[in-house]
Amino acid sequence: MRGYRDYLRWMYRSGRPNWFARPQNRVSAWLFAAGVAPHRVTALGIRGRRSGQLIWFPMVLTEIDGGRYVVSMLGPNTNWVRNLAAADGQAVLRHGRREDVRLTAVAPAERPPILQRYLRIAPGARPHIPIALDAPIADFERIAADYPVFRIEPAAARPSPASEK
Repeated sequence: MRGYRDYLRWMYRSGRPNWFARPQNRVSAWLFAAGVAPHRVTALGIRGRRSGQLIWFPMVLTEIDGGRYVVSMLGPNTNWVRNLAAADGQAVLRHGRREDVRLTAVAPAERPPILQRYLRIAPGARPHIPIALDAPIADFERIAADYPVFRIEPAAARPSPASEK
């Protein structure tokens, strides 16, 4: 297992996907968007802060207490987190169907149980979050501020052209 963990860390050593991880992420996002994989994975689309183009990222959805969440396993300085801030939280989820959503940041004090659940269902995140699967919630409280968590909410309804007059 150690070799696999080192391999996953290598793919994101600089905090960004390397030359190998980039095409792998594109393929994963495409498969997740098509609905081929389990329901807990999705493709997250966010407008690029420079290009304005919709950029797709493979993500694991975490469901807890009736809420849905996405987690940045690499911390706050990832492209998708920066793009999300520039897009004012507007995003798209795809898993067989398209869903316009708004992602809102979860306060660090509310993150520990979400991070604990995320680590259990997202094996690819385990090398990047330095906590054991069976760690007590206090360990997750210690690192919660380092891993952004976003609540998935329905996108605000856009006014129809007739109502804008």
